[in-house]
Amino acid sequence: MARPSLPDLDAFVAVATLRSFRRAADGLGIAPSTLSHAMRALEERMGVRLLNRTTRSVSPTEAGLALLGRLQPALASLDEALGSVAPFRGSVTGTVRINAPRLTAVILLREILPAMAERFPEVAVDLVVEGRLVDIVASGFDAGVRLADSIPRDMIAVPFSDPISFVCVASPGYLARLDEPFAPDDLKRHRCIGHRVPSGKLYRWEFERAGQTAAVEVSGPLTLDDEELMVEAAVKGLGIAYVASPAAAVALAQGRVRRVLTAWTPAAERVAVYYPGHRAVPPALRAFLDVVKAPGPPA
Repeated sequence: MARPSLPDLDAFVAVATLRSFRRAADGLGIAPSTLSHAMRALEERMGVRLLNRTTRSVSPTEAGLALLGRLQPALASLDEALGSVAPFRGSVTGTVRINAPRLTAVILLREILPAMAERFPEVAVDLVVEGRLVDIVASGFDAGVRLADSIPRDMIAVPFSDPISFVCVASPGYLARLDEPFAPDDLKRHRCIGHRVPSGKLYRWEFERAGQTAAVEVSGPLTLDDEELMVEAAVKGLGIAYVASPAAAVALAQGRVRRVLTAWTPAAERVAVYYPGHRAVPPALRAFLDVVKAPGPPA
């Protein structure tokens, strides 16, 4: 059997990952009909069907899934190898488009972007702050930044930063007026600041202690969709806020709020940059990933 070409294998990974000829073709810059013909030729060359096709969908067969599972890390490793020669070509230029919610965008701004500007001054970062989880490939982004547990499984994730905990905070004045809560059920008699997520739903507060979990639907006088505003509302004594630890860090350090329910803090979550593994990594994105992996100054 003749060995398939690298472009054909890259195209197969795109189709099998996105499960769409149209979306894969858009990403590869070719016509869907050309891509479909290339996949049929690949299947004939390999002597096995790799994709199930219907008029409305495409999905990998059992053989296709097996091939996909081996190709994704292999192509990612190849991209790493090709990217290793970038420093020998001179300065890296270009633009890297990143999608991130406000919380992780702030972490990027504090921990990554200053080092990026110093080490790769000719690379521009186009950072779009957006709460909802978008398809970064279909939306034209090079990468996204999310809590690791929310990243699609078909993406390559690169963790960075300290893990994030979700904490309950309230002002000292508020806690002086009401008894401090010591268990999640105690929140039912408190004024809680609601958190509306991008889908429009109210976020349930989740807690964990020694393997025991609890989820509480809270109520209160105010609902917001921005964690920094939620902390500010807590500072003003409007109630208890449940936010990611970086959002409350400054107010906690200044003593304007205190943590409550500390024994029920859920497990911390990692933040990660993620990007598709089925396509070549452009130099600007490779530079960004290099800084994410080692944000300190070069040795």
